[in-house]
Amino acid sequence: MSDTSLRQTGLFSPVVSQFKPTYKRLLLPIALIALLATEGVRELTVNTLSDAFWAVSAYVAFTLAIYHYVSIFMDKNSKVVSLYNHSRNYQVFFAALLGALPGCGGAIIVTTQYVSGRVGFGAIVAVLTSTMGDAAFLLLASQPDVGLGVIAIGVVAGALSGWAVNKIHKDDFLRPTLAKVLPSCQQESGPSKGEQRAINIQGTLWKWMLFPAAAIALLGSFQIDINLLLGLPDMAIEWLGAILIISCLLLWSLTKEIKDYQSTVSEDDKSVTSHPIQKAAQDTNFITAWVVMAFMAFELATFFADIDLNVALQGFGIWMPLIGLLIGLIPGCGPQILVTSLYISGAAPLSAQLANSISNDGDALFPAIALAPKAALVATLYSAVPAFIVGYGYHFLFEI
Repeated sequence: MSDTSLRQTGLFSPVVSQFKPTYKRLLLPIALIALLATEGVRELTVNTLSDAFWAVSAYVAFTLAIYHYVSIFMDKNSKVVSLYNHSRNYQVFFAALLGALPGCGGAIIVTTQYVSGRVGFGAIVAVLTSTMGDAAFLLLASQPDVGLGVIAIGVVAGALSGWAVNKIHKDDFLRPTLAKVLPSCQQESGPSKGEQRAINIQGTLWKWMLFPAAAIALLGSFQIDINLLLGLPDMAIEWLGAILIISCLLLWSLTKEIKDYQSTVSEDDKSVTSHPIQKAAQDTNFITAWVVMAFMAFELATFFADIDLNVALQGFGIWMPLIGLLIGLIPGCGPQILVTSLYISGAAPLSAQLANSISNDGDALFPAIALAPKAALVATLYSAVPAFIVGYGYHFLFEI
């Protein structure tokens, strides 16, 4: 039977389709495997990937699993949401709280309610100011005390911004008509059979890894030598972490085609009926990919160029909050995870992290642009004002 007839029968089309040029995510795990095969940078790569898996991915997965289990019991039509209809001030305050929820779900809820006329423009500004998208999971998992503080500051900044906007604009400011919105609300088709298979496998993998990985990560946080504790050869746990993180990234690379900018920097769509561990696995692997890119770029730049990025970025000094702010204006969670990764590694100051957290809208900006582009643009520019104030306020008060 010819290749053409085989394709027509669909016997191996799912396998072939996985390696179309659109699956550009494969470049990341392939590059990591190439680095592991290169003797000169092998040890650096293993240690970096191990740190990324045990110190970041394991904690992020555990945090996300708890979050998705808790979210099962959260009703989107709760009394908190119904209070939107009673007061403009309530709208803004609870929109800021919804934006503070890790991820972009709360911001997307408020965006759709704004378009449908249930909340005002001030609520949109509040939720986009307070949200920090998936970067919140990374910060909470790595530095929970700082993460909670940043989220709290975001809520305050969001609420104050929303109330100020309410003084300037009416509730229906820049609200599009439903007739213009409806064509933009069409859903894309779901994943292919091959993509769904990869999604299912990564969920199963994290189901079995979650608690052992969290336990090893916790022991590592207390500076316990896992190899010595378990009687393993030197570098055994480091190699295990490197292998596991590449396995996760290989599965992640086959779950979604890269068609445009949004599909590159946004988390994968998840089925509402998916198991909490499945959702946690998808989000964890997305965050892990961006963390690995940040960590590897950091270490390779230091290794090859003999540059200490901690020192080099300190040379930007007063510009760091502005850089964090400007990156925050870029749609999508990916760039924001890079900033948070740089903060966690010590390369970026907290002022840059604060400015980025307040100015960034995560993936929530994509549906906002699709449903109400003018409102989304103005709202995200408004969020830059408190980001500038908080970022530079912290910089001048505590970092000089």
